[in-house]
Amino acid sequence: MIPKAKSKFIKSLQIKKYRKQEQCFVVEGKKSVAELIRSEYEVVSLLATREFLAYQRGQGKNIAEVLEVDVDDLTGLGEFKTNDGALAIARMKPNVPLEPGVNEWVLVVDDIRDPGNLGTIIRTADWYGVSKIIASEQTAELYNPKVISATMGSFLRVSLYYTSLPEFLSRSASGIAGAFLDGDDIHHCSFEAGGLLVIGNESRGISEDVARLVTQRITIPKYGRAESLNAGIATAVILDNLRRNQRKV
Repeated sequence: MIPKAKSKFIKSLQIKKYRKQEQCFVVEGKKSVAELIRSEYEVVSLLATREFLAYQRGQGKNIAEVLEVDVDDLTGLGEFKTNDGALAIARMKPNVPLEPGVNEWVLVVDDIRDPGNLGTIIRTADWYGVSKIIASEQTAELYNPKVISATMGSFLRVSLYYTSLPEFLSRSASGIAGAFLDGDDIHHCSFEAGGLLVIGNESRGISEDVARLVTQRITIPKYGRAESLNAGIATAVILDNLRRNQRKV
């Protein structure tokens, strides 16, 4: 049985105000929690079944509070309607500046508001070997439960830095590619070994202040009648073409 105070605290972390106040967030599900325990994140509390705790014993870090619970105890406690055996409370990381390394591609997200889209973009970046994302200050919060869930654990391997994009991009020495409706057909573009790739807002695209700084405008050619592509899907298509058409160094 989970103490009422603990249950209330976990549920409060579904709200941004309290996440910010406590500097903590929730991770749910056996797979994601197992990866979290092995990551650099500080785990404040672990609530898990006897089976999960037995499996994890000796594989992770010291955790201040560990509670053995039943699966039914976890139902409805977090974002998941059902939970397969584990929930953890972890400490947020500070917003640390990131810079592109030599011959490294870094993703830039300009005002991505939908948490599911941001989570999918993080997961997609991880698939294509992109480990850094620069996010506008208006982009959805990394520690939103829907973002964490949609990443399927990729938030542990992809770092985000929230900042003013015009300021960041204006001092960047890297080439800046951006997705537009009127850009060059990505199927016929070639890309440098590294740089910045900008993905814009779901409905408005890349903002004017950011668009002025883009040095390579690209587009995904349209063959059907759909009005637009989901931001996460567009990111996957672009990264796939980028990786296949990178110039060799």
